[in-house]
Amino acid sequence: MRWLCLRIRLKRPIDTRELGGSAIGAPAIVRRVKVEAIQYGEKKVYTVAAFNRGVADWLARLPTVWVEGEVTELRRHERWQTVFFTLKDPTDGACLGVTILRSRFDALRLDLVDGDRVHVLGRPELYEARGDFRLRALSIERFGIGDHLAALARLKQKLADEGLPRLPRRIGLVTGNDAAAKRDVTATITARFPAARIVVAETYVQGPLAAPAMIDALRALCGVDELDVIVLARGGGSFEDLLPFSDERLLRAVAECSVPVVSAVGHEQDTPLCDLAADVRASTPTAAAKLVVPDAVELHAELDRLRTGLARGTRRTLERTRQRLMHGHERLRRALTVERKRSRLEHAAGRLRALSPRSTLERGYAIVRTEREIVRTVEQVEKGAELEVEVADGRFGARAQ
Repeated sequence: MRWLCLRIRLKRPIDTRELGGSAIGAPAIVRRVKVEAIQYGEKKVYTVAAFNRGVADWLARLPTVWVEGEVTELRRHERWQTVFFTLKDPTDGACLGVTILRSRFDALRLDLVDGDRVHVLGRPELYEARGDFRLRALSIERFGIGDHLAALARLKQKLADEGLPRLPRRIGLVTGNDAAAKRDVTATITARFPAARIVVAETYVQGPLAAPAMIDALRALCGVDELDVIVLARGGGSFEDLLPFSDERLLRAVAECSVPVVSAVGHEQDTPLCDLAADVRASTPTAAAKLVVPDAVELHAELDRLRTGLARGTRRTLERTRQRLMHGHERLRRALTVERKRSRLEHAAGRLRALSPRSTLERGYAIVRTEREIVRTVEQVEKGAELEVEVADGRFGARAQ
């Protein structure tokens, strides 16, 4: 047997301090070994282990990098010291395996789920035993609006779990008479969800009478049956124009309102105090309209997906039931066939038993034999001949007279 040897020569003594990790962003201090090939004539050949070790050593010299992608295939277990997940590029589907220490992952408190978009700081490495390329993560951060979207998704799920209505039965709107905010809200709600029912309470939204008038409108809407949300809306204006929406009386009325209130006053940069008292703040009246009703097109698409899934599940159930019925029918058919054959066999056995010589003997008859044959006629027997007589329970000898 010919042995393949890997010769490793250390460039310098190993410092045990180099075996630990490095700080985030600092260059890695790694143990480097020289990987040498085996000479076969004019060829230099590396073993798989040597090749992987060389690549891993080269990767270990690279600096830390930030990588952006979507989290998929997240796997975490209490007994595992490492958390595994895959980063996926949403543009072309390219994937990168990622590992991170469980203690570090838990300390980040990100509550990551599949689909979250993140920035991962890490260092590329190669798992030598299997040749797997991956990114060893040192830190993870959400980016862009991903954090807000994730928080909204969690809030949406929480509200759904608590049984809050997803589709409002009626929507209250407190706004000015013939105001642009009224048109924006109603047009957006109608376009997104044509079945929505809107109860409009037109009132003053500017001047000294605005605050008491809006309070009365809020209280009136709270008495409307099946009203699930109220939108308090006004378009842009000067600082003085928006002062009624910071009135203490209105703030208390909004906070005490028995129906959830969405504040949609002014533009993005405007921050009247009613935004703080309301259940939800919307940057504009149009944004408020998008908050209170779902998109009918998306609902129809979801219903189509659910309908397709239900149909697929029904077909699978029917197919399984059909298969069980077919198997049961086949077993029953085989059982009936066996029963018919058993009945025919028993009938044939009965006939054989009735025709059996043994049955004849049991009825009192006997079989007489000479030395050569069964006696069927008197002419076959000579006087004084020895005979053998067989009866039901045995045989005995006789002599002809």
